[in-house]
Amino acid sequence: MADHATDHATPAAPVLEVLGLHRSYGEVQAVDNVSFTLAEGGSLGIVGESGSGKTTSARIVVGLERADSGRVLVNGRDRMAAGARGKAARLARAREVQMVFQDPYLSLDPRCTVGSALTETLKLHFPEADHRSRIEELLEQVGLGAREASALPRQLSGGQRQRVAIARALAVEPAVLVLDEAVAALDVSVQAQILNLLAEIRERTGIGYLFITHDLGVVRCVTEDVIVMRQGRIVEQGRTAEVLARPQHPYTRLLLDSVPRPGWDPKAIAAARRAL
Repeated sequence: MADHATDHATPAAPVLEVLGLHRSYGEVQAVDNVSFTLAEGGSLGIVGESGSGKTTSARIVVGLERADSGRVLVNGRDRMAAGARGKAARLARAREVQMVFQDPYLSLDPRCTVGSALTETLKLHFPEADHRSRIEELLEQVGLGAREASALPRQLSGGQRQRVAIARALAVEPAVLVLDEAVAALDVSVQAQILNLLAEIRERTGIGYLFITHDLGVVRCVTEDVIVMRQGRIVEQGRTAEVLARPQHPYTRLLLDSVPRPGWDPKAIAAARRAL
């Protein structure tokens, strides 16, 4: 798998900057003063258990939810600032950041073939482009071909559907791809194939990845930097290898200790969780 981290290279400019996000639902503070940056062509993981605020943060970045306060900048442009309205402005914002969900079947029209779904996306964003050649290019990029282009979602495997979802997200040439538990529903062997595919795409295109996951194995394999969230707040962040090797916060240590392995003691983990 490609390794983009270098110790002495000049840091890449941030493609994504998240500054002081807050989001509450009644008395629940789902996101509490969350800030982070994603370098151009970088890969950042946000890890935490259910309810940690990681998915809400991602949905705010994409534009599926609004923050109570804070800023989200892509290439220096504030996505949350009041400005141009209308269809063209919405499409421009959508092209900046795309999202791949855990279950692509829910985001694919069961009545449309893969080729039709990609054509619809391309017509919406690039009405004057040569859609046929672009579809062939996108399918080749994710390891699919003409047979899959003519298939309905139900005729594809889970891994193939996720490849279609990735192709559709890449169709608009985003600067940032948000992957929300994008391999969690796949078999382990298929997970590895998709993660390798994503690494190859990032190496070729320079797109930035924001991985939302509870799986520390995914974080270890495909991210250079990681954020650990708990109860809406960032409790630890840094280079992935360093955070996972030498965690500083008790919650990060708890997450690492919770991964089953020889000698694993679930009673001790439960006790540590209660103490935390």
